Amino acid sequence: MLARCYAEPARHYHTLLHVRRCLRHLDLARGAIPEPEAVELALWFHDVIFVPGAQDNEQRSADWFRRQADGRIRACDLVCAMIRATNHAGPAAEPDTRFVCDIDLAVLGASRSRFREDGRRLRAERPDLDDRAYDRLERAILRGLLERPRIYLTDFFYTRCEARARGNLSWRLGLPMPA
Repeated sequence: MLARCYAEPARHYHTLLHVRRCLRHLDLARGAIPEPEAVELALWFHDVIFVPGAQDNEQRSADWFRRQADGRIRACDLVCAMIRATNHAGPAAEPDTRFVCDIDLAVLGASRSRFREDGRRLRAERPDLDDRAYDRLERAILRGLLERPRIYLTDFFYTRCEARARGNLSWRLGLPMPA
């Protein structure tokens, strides 16, 4: 059922490939994470519900996880909070949640070619927007991230990804706007 959700036709970036990449980052950081099993569950489920342009995908993903857990997972509340935090609306206070958010944003600190390719995949998920509207939306999101004192909340990802992420965001914001 989980694989079917991540394989929906509207998905180009929010797929199992994204989840696998997240899990690779988790494996690198596992020793620094207080509750790695809960973080892993949150990563598996954080994008299970994806409606392009919807503002409540994270809440709906957390609700989906809660229904599937059906009282069998002791850390259900923690996992749901981590899933909701991947809307990146504010800084996460809880250490495990910080790791989930940082792992979700690790793509920003990837190589320029991967950053560019993932940007194309994200764009493909919003066919409802013309190029100018999408560009304005993307710029607002990226500018907001760049204006933060730190993009990455954990020292682990800050030291590994921050400089490259800032370079990628600055590069993208420096590209001309579509005509």
